[in-house]
Amino acid sequence: MWRVPADPPADVTADAATPPPRTTDRGGRLLASPWLLALAFVVVHARLVHEAITWQNTIFGDVTLYEWWARHGLANGDWPVLDYAWVYPAGALVPVGLPGVFTDDLLGYEIAWTAMIVLLDAVATVVLVRMTPRGVLGAWWWLLFLLALGPIFLGRLDGVVAPMILVALVVARRHPRVAVAVATAGAWVKIAPGAVVVAIAATRRSLRDLLRTVVVPGAAVSAVVVGLALAGGAGVRALSVFGEQGSRTLQAESVAATWFSVARWWDPGVRIEYNDEIFTFEILGDAARAVANTLDWLLILAVLAVAALTWWAARRHPERVYEIVLLSSAAQLVALIVFNKVGSPQFVAWLGPAVAVALASLPEGRSQQAWWPPALGMILVAYATYLVYPVAYGPFLGGETWIVVVEALRNLALVVLLAGAVWQLVRLGRRDPGARVAAPSPGGARSA
Repeated sequence: MWRVPADPPADVTADAATPPPRTTDRGGRLLASPWLLALAFVVVHARLVHEAITWQNTIFGDVTLYEWWARHGLANGDWPVLDYAWVYPAGALVPVGLPGVFTDDLLGYEIAWTAMIVLLDAVATVVLVRMTPRGVLGAWWWLLFLLALGPIFLGRLDGVVAPMILVALVVARRHPRVAVAVATAGAWVKIAPGAVVVAIAATRRSLRDLLRTVVVPGAAVSAVVVGLALAGGAGVRALSVFGEQGSRTLQAESVAATWFSVARWWDPGVRIEYNDEIFTFEILGDAARAVANTLDWLLILAVLAVAALTWWAARRHPERVYEIVLLSSAAQLVALIVFNKVGSPQFVAWLGPAVAVALASLPEGRSQQAWWPPALGMILVAYATYLVYPVAYGPFLGGETWIVVVEALRNLALVVLLAGAVWQLVRLGRRDPGARVAAPSPGGARSA
């Protein structure tokens, strides 16, 4: 589904002095209107908020927990991380606690939380439109992606980090140090934005460049987060998130659980039960636990493998380093889902930013066109995720054939997306550096 563009023929040139022909496509001009895009943003998010309200606790179940943590922290000074171990990084205290400052009841918290997510997405969309050559195109795709995914990201911390990933990838084009700072801050809310840090780090050309561009801003942000947590009395709990996931087994909708989910059709011994300690449905049994334990180290190996391929491709083609950062970030983020024993539907929100930024930033022609197949694939993955959760999660848990098939196909598509992204990194790295390539984005070799 991913395709790195082939080198253009030697006789193909671009005459920069020749202005592009004036378009008479009224539809194209209309879609390029920032006012229409702003209206679409409002309509799409109004639709998603309406759906979130319709599904109620299915979407806002986690927000209920966030409100409980915030209320007890603000009223009693009893905060997660500071006073007891937490499943989230210490930086998540900021978005969890902030809505509680403005209200002291659950409904008010849910309203404030939703407004915060929509505002963050609005900021990210404005950054995408204003700081990229074809930001309107990327923004339209981003809105379509969110509409296909449905309201799940509104009720989870992933609604905070997805816009941060988008902003980090946009600013990485010219300001990689700022991108690392933003992505590191996001990783202290939920780990996924760390993929952008890894991608940028793997494209550095020297140790000095790595230290200046990645280590210093990343360490500075981390020092602030950990320092504040320690000042609040967290102690070793400032890093407790890294030990909180170890006892989990396979979540029912995770990619690695696909076989067990399908096997329910003929094996009554495969069971899905609710874990009331972490509030999720899991596959029970020794086999599922063995797979989950294997994924703990396979995930690390996958991240390292993609980073190594990124390093190799960037040294072979430094003139295309920004394209490589986007491709590597996409591969890392898909790997974080495919090799994850936790398969929460909101994770899919991580995948949209890399595609939106690629469509908005890469040169028109083959470089940009190469992203359209995965762009379509991710829309389908997002919609399939929406069908599984919240539309038919009950039937899925009950083993109804149609939705189990949808879930299996969605997980297969995620594997195909990962394989395609990895193969294109390999293909790009193998290409002769002396061959002619499509023109890089402005500032490409000197930006991210």
